[in-house]
Amino acid sequence: MFLGKTQNMKKSLLLLLLSCFTLLNAQNPNLTDEAKISILTIGPGSSLNDNFGHNGFRVKTGYIDIVYNYGVYDFDTPNFYTKFAQGKLNYLLGVSYYEDFEKAYIKQNRTIKEQVLNLNQDQKRAFYSFLLNNSKPENRAYLYDFFYDNCATRIRDVSETVLKNNISYKTPKSYNEETFRTLIHKNLNWNSWGSFGIDLALGSVIDRTATPREYMFLPEYIYDFFEEASFKNTDKPIVKEAKLIYEEKANENQSYFFTSPLFVFILIGIIIILITYKDNKSSKRTKVLDIVLFSLLGLIGVLLLLLWFATDHTATAYNYNLLWAFPLSLFVVIQVIKKEPKKWFLAYLKFLILMLCLMTLHWIIGVQRFAPVLIPLIVAFAIRYIYLLKFYKEKGRI
Repeated sequence: MFLGKTQNMKKSLLLLLLSCFTLLNAQNPNLTDEAKISILTIGPGSSLNDNFGHNGFRVKTGYIDIVYNYGVYDFDTPNFYTKFAQGKLNYLLGVSYYEDFEKAYIKQNRTIKEQVLNLNQDQKRAFYSFLLNNSKPENRAYLYDFFYDNCATRIRDVSETVLKNNISYKTPKSYNEETFRTLIHKNLNWNSWGSFGIDLALGSVIDRTATPREYMFLPEYIYDFFEEASFKNTDKPIVKEAKLIYEEKANENQSYFFTSPLFVFILIGIIIILITYKDNKSSKRTKVLDIVLFSLLGLIGVLLLLLWFATDHTATAYNYNLLWAFPLSLFVVIQVIKKEPKKWFLAYLKFLILMLCLMTLHWIIGVQRFAPVLIPLIVAFAIRYIYLLKFYKEKGRI
């Protein structure tokens, strides 16, 4: 959905001239009659941050051809990674020459579609004036939110602002009632690390059905909704002309099952179950396995808790992955190390089994959809917890 980093243009001198041109014209945005304002929609790319596509405005006249897009961020921002993790990272309105913009996405083999807006001269001038003002250094930053304020929603919101809410959206054929999670999964392979990471980090708040307007957080729906949109006062179509500039060339998507999360988790699950089977046969407990298991699950739980309460991310709240990765497990490790843990540890094991049952219930009734690749691990965790209960009861150590 985003360009991914501050654009590194080869023509630095020309960019400097463009910036000067922008500042000089901000007060007097004159456009020729032949000027066009377009919405550009870029198809998905190969990397995770490109999987959802991208949007931008194109301003074309007899003397300029510029793209304004809201998908730029600066790696040189102080405390970049901390701000990104906390949900406090500002994104920027980027300005580039259309020729460079087009070449970059063709090189990435990504589809480029254009919708020329059906505007009169005053409306064109209003769009250009807004973009010129918004591209000033003091105005170009905004606090990014993946679902509610991104490169796609900015296209919708800027259009509504400039056209004074004179847009009537009609439901396109591509619309079906779906949740935010299922919408983003349309662009992802379910058995990928990116898909797993999203399902792990994002909470149940994205498992509600998105409204038609909210669908426009994805660039492809900006294209679909604007294609059907019209002016409220005239019923005239918003889009004057739509054209395909470049179509993605088919290429083989290589799938590496043996490095996929499903294969890795099946392997880990089998190892846990095999060790548990051997422990049961010899009436012992492999302490190292339990130390690693409780430590990792506790650390994951603490991370999820921090994403929920210690960041400004709106999508990480109410994350029921905490039902299987419970934070207190990290502090229970000391009991796992002991030969004879405290009596309450038996109750804690029962609690963990109950949490896995609750997770299953949440999944079945639709409170939250979990990553399907987790199933082998959840089964292995349940088997291990049940064995530990049996082990300590038979040994009479608790």
